Amino acid sequence: MLEALAGLTYTHRKAILVMAIVWFGVAVSILVSGVGRLSAGSIRGLEADYAGQRVNDVVGYDPDTTFVAIFESPSLAPRSPSFRRAMEAALAPLEHDPRVALVTTPFNAPAIRAQSMTNTPARSAYAYVSLRGDFSEAAHAYAGVRAQIHSDTLAASCTGRLPFTHDLDRVLEHDLLRAEAISLPICVLLLGLVFGSAVAALLPVCVGALAVVSGLAAVFVVSRFVELAQFTTNICSLIGLGVAIDYSLFIVSRYREELRAGHDLRGALRLAMIRAGRVVLFSGLAVTIGLSGLLVFTHSYLMAMGLGGAIVVCFAVIFALTFLPALLAVIGAGIHAGRLPFGEMKADGAGWRRLAHWVMRRPIAILVPALAILLSMGVPFLRLRMAASDVRVLPATTEARRGYDLFRDRFPDAAATHVLVAVVFPSSPALDPARIDALYDFVTAASDLPHVSKVESIVDPSQRVPRNEWPALLLSPPPELARMIEEGKHLSVGPNTVLVDVTTDRPSESDDARAIVRGIRDRRRVGDGTAYVGGQTAIDVDTTQYILAGSPHALGFVVVVTYLILFIMLGSVLLPVKAVAMNLLSITGSFGALVWIFQDGHVIVKDGHPIEPTLPVLLFCALFGLSMDYEVLLLTRMKEAFEESGDNQQAVAEGLAKSAGLITSAAAIMVVVFSAFAFAQIVPIQAVGFGMALAVLLDATLVRVVVVPATMRLLGHWNWWAPASLERIARAARPHAPHE
Repeated sequence: MLEALAGLTYTHRKAILVMAIVWFGVAVSILVSGVGRLSAGSIRGLEADYAGQRVNDVVGYDPDTTFVAIFESPSLAPRSPSFRRAMEAALAPLEHDPRVALVTTPFNAPAIRAQSMTNTPARSAYAYVSLRGDFSEAAHAYAGVRAQIHSDTLAASCTGRLPFTHDLDRVLEHDLLRAEAISLPICVLLLGLVFGSAVAALLPVCVGALAVVSGLAAVFVVSRFVELAQFTTNICSLIGLGVAIDYSLFIVSRYREELRAGHDLRGALRLAMIRAGRVVLFSGLAVTIGLSGLLVFTHSYLMAMGLGGAIVVCFAVIFALTFLPALLAVIGAGIHAGRLPFGEMKADGAGWRRLAHWVMRRPIAILVPALAILLSMGVPFLRLRMAASDVRVLPATTEARRGYDLFRDRFPDAAATHVLVAVVFPSSPALDPARIDALYDFVTAASDLPHVSKVESIVDPSQRVPRNEWPALLLSPPPELARMIEEGKHLSVGPNTVLVDVTTDRPSESDDARAIVRGIRDRRRVGDGTAYVGGQTAIDVDTTQYILAGSPHALGFVVVVTYLILFIMLGSVLLPVKAVAMNLLSITGSFGALVWIFQDGHVIVKDGHPIEPTLPVLLFCALFGLSMDYEVLLLTRMKEAFEESGDNQQAVAEGLAKSAGLITSAAAIMVVVFSAFAFAQIVPIQAVGFGMALAVLLDATLVRVVVVPATMRLLGHWNWWAPASLERIARAARPHAPHE
């Protein structure tokens, strides 16, 4: 197959290049057209999600499509006529905007709510602005609506999920451009050191750019049909650029090696495609399988992220096996053009060969300390804590973050951690004597939970109304209280739902806040009704449970399918097991460092924060496949040497000698690409970039150079063993070249 593809690309090289250029233009036009619709990402089907929907039904608006506009004055009191006129004037353009569903200010809100919407000592007030449509439509409309809120008298700041999503998108876009601006020149420099030729150095970068642009264009199209989180583009760029450059490096290096061996241009290209192309094909398949593990998480943005990542990797493989060979065929001997003053990095592999023999002479003495280092690095992962990202991941300079800090400072009760409870009854009306009695018990029990500072409900035991008087008070209120009670019902009672707002002064991600969520769920029966818990803390609890429930299936799928692919490629029973174990080791060290830095707050992080729940499984699925790049390249070279000599130790040494330099170069490029994202302004992107860079660094150094030779020395000829029947199956399934 690969031999035929090599012939096809050589024969039709100009046509392939023209098609690639035309496709690149189409992909760029898709990117600049604004066709993509990205969101903050969500997981559907959680209890917290259902509770939120019931809350929306009662209050009449969706908190996710509602943002807070905070107004401040250096001198005016918020209840003064001047402040009111200025605030209403600032919001006046929204009254006739078809994108705006509702504007609630301290001057038109129900009396029981209006008082809390102003802060006289701080000379501040806030309004709620609700937009029409679903979250995606509201997010698209937010920038235009926000631009209309302006005052020459008052300072205005906005916060909420919509401003968070808007600012996150802007920061991520900036981070992506900056990361690529940093990583690409360094990659070109490293490739120049490897090849000593400007032309050879630029080829992998061209393939990388083509793969990333194509992948992002495809992701933008997909985003019209499935929900994609904003940082999907960053993840796809990070993975796509790294693997595309690596795959191109493998092929160009092998092509130049075959030219040095005396083959003509066509023969060198053919052999490079057969030998390095097979590595690229299997490596791409391994990375795609790893990312496909995310497809287990249906009804979540993780599934779409896995799909997007797999698309980008497929483009990287396709262009490395078509566009790059066609380019090499057109360039021909020009591959050596543009000699650089520092010359080509020469490596005959003698040093790597000596290192391999040194390790294999004392495998246990080398292996035990190496394993101890990797496992000790992973220890911090045992204290992993997870919480969903919120506006606090944004830089302090963004409006959504400034507004959040201002809101918490000026209106601490409104900005406190709220556990929202929707008590759903099987029929309407929601209130009757028996249900009011059950709500009294429920609210009392919620108030008694540790760290609960306040509980707000239409049934409020703190009002010192005798329990037996509540049904009459709510169903037949006295005239002097009727208006206030009806306002309370309007805000918190639906046809068959009653809302209960439980407030705590503990952070939403804290164990104390999570204990409140669990405590309420332990008492979820309310008469003949059921209490469903929502709010940010409940989202964290449900998201963590969702990820933990799906992770064994995702990890099992990735490990099993990767094993089968490696078995087909290598024809060995034990080598795939060893490869899987090596990947787990490098990932373990990376995960431990991730917790130590980003959760505990060390090195580049001043204030630690629980890890985003989706981050570990995302990193595992991506890294497991990426680590196979070097494993496949290394073991393929060792297998070639073993088939020639039949000597395990010689095969290990020769394989390392012929591939370690290339692995080091490829890993250096990956580390540069990933490290550029580690300096992003958004913490989850920093964590992804850092985690991937460290895992690749560990994988390409300590694992591949030390642990692999030691373990292969201990396994001896068992490395290459497989039952005859299985070996025949592997040989039949393996792509090969009959004339190789």
